[in-house]
Amino acid sequence: MLRILKLSGLAFIAAVVGLPIPAAQAGERPGKPLQPVQVNTKWKQECAACHIAFAPGLLPAESWRKLMDGLGKHFGSDASLSTEDNKEITDFLVKNASNRWTTKTAPLRISEATWFKREHGSRNVAPAAWESPLVKSSSNCQACHRQAEQGDFNERNVKIPK
Repeated sequence: MLRILKLSGLAFIAAVVGLPIPAAQAGERPGKPLQPVQVNTKWKQECAACHIAFAPGLLPAESWRKLMDGLGKHFGSDASLSTEDNKEITDFLVKNASNRWTTKTAPLRISEATWFKREHGSRNVAPAAWESPLVKSSSNCQACHRQAEQGDFNERNVKIPK
């Protein structure tokens, strides 16, 4: 049976030549892809020194501004950067931030976002999963999302540890 997909011009060309199609182009979800094609080396280096460098598309621009303004008290740690590095990383995060948000709130934790709570609530993730020593906390995305460091949170790549 022939299956016809409605794709934009670029997505159609990518599909024909076998290139991966970002979710936003394939119509799976509106807005920008979670991880931009061009990543910032300074962002990757500084943020990944303590945790994964969270994809800019996981939060709105205002959240990234707040986080970067408060690095002296970053969730109990001093993650201060030089003024130049802070500006470079902030600019990168803000430029590539989510544009899917409909509320005026700007959570500081991804796990505080309404979409996160909906996707990770007890209907989708058993409460015992959060207790696993392999998961430890809701900020440990890569425990279940095997491609989290690449900004890929597709359900096909999820494996919840037992």
